[in-house]
Amino acid sequence: MSSDPNPNYWADRRVFVTGCSGFLGSWTINELQRLGATTIGLVRDHSRGYRSTDPGFVPDYVVEGALEDYDVVLRAINEHEADTVLHLGAQPIVGTALRNPRSTFEANIRGTWHVLDACRELGKQVKRIVVASSDKAYGEVEQLPNDESAPLNGRHPYDASKSCTDILAQTYHKTYGLPVCITRSGNFFGGRDLNFSRIVPGTIRWAMNGQRPVLRSDGTMVRDYLYVRDAVRAYLLLAERMDDPAVHGHAFNFSAEHPLSVLQLVERILALSGRPDLEPVILGEATAEIPAQYLSAHKARSVLAWSPGWTMDDALNETIAWYKNWLRRNDAGNASG
Repeated sequence: MSSDPNPNYWADRRVFVTGCSGFLGSWTINELQRLGATTIGLVRDHSRGYRSTDPGFVPDYVVEGALEDYDVVLRAINEHEADTVLHLGAQPIVGTALRNPRSTFEANIRGTWHVLDACRELGKQVKRIVVASSDKAYGEVEQLPNDESAPLNGRHPYDASKSCTDILAQTYHKTYGLPVCITRSGNFFGGRDLNFSRIVPGTIRWAMNGQRPVLRSDGTMVRDYLYVRDAVRAYLLLAERMDDPAVHGHAFNFSAEHPLSVLQLVERILALSGRPDLEPVILGEATAEIPAQYLSAHKARSVLAWSPGWTMDDALNETIAWYKNWLRRNDAGNASG
């Protein structure tokens, strides 16, 4: 079996994508449209990514509203006759969750049960639901890498919200027979992530500006990093495999299985950017962070025949090239304005 999405499968399918204007969501919309699917996207805030001039990153139908509004979610899935739901929407920033846990719980927990309950209410209309959880749902564990048998034990606000997301998805499958699968991945990186507080886009911008990267942590925290285009392939492949009911209710880790410390990743980006001379500034101020967290993707490889399509260096080189082009275009636009 190929780990690339099958265009014959997606042609003429109607796919509802939450978080469609976000980083992962916009790449997912782009790939679905390339494959011939009709896309329906839920948009709360009109970000720069959503306002892209590239039509491939904008859904065929845009529904304005929030995950916290059940009637909007139900209407979007029902009236647009979606047969596939990709629940990617969430409040994804750990620091934001620390500052205001309630808003994160509202979006990530209430938003998830709204999506699931809307699908339950619509009966047989929705054939497959992929819910994006996270490696953060596992919390801090003693034995790494995590596999899918590890308990869900998030203790910090963002981590707890993803543990709850995950458990809700399992609940709706176990109790109501909903055709749900769950994804657990590490940190995504790639072009179109305009949150420069994240380590990859932030480091690339520092390198381009000739500035020393500033690390809020001590640089020793170890994480999984997955190229966003590999993540999209993984999610769509999983949705395809859900034609087999035996897969329903399962969670799958997706990982390049190449964990790096923050400092190792920064140094790699600086080297590939041609600026290995820029020594990072290490603040050591991060709190409520798990020291090491990374995944085994054995189940995804064996059950789904999934594997990453890019090496880490190839993915980083593509990412660096994207940001160089984007930053130059924006610099030129600002200069002309």
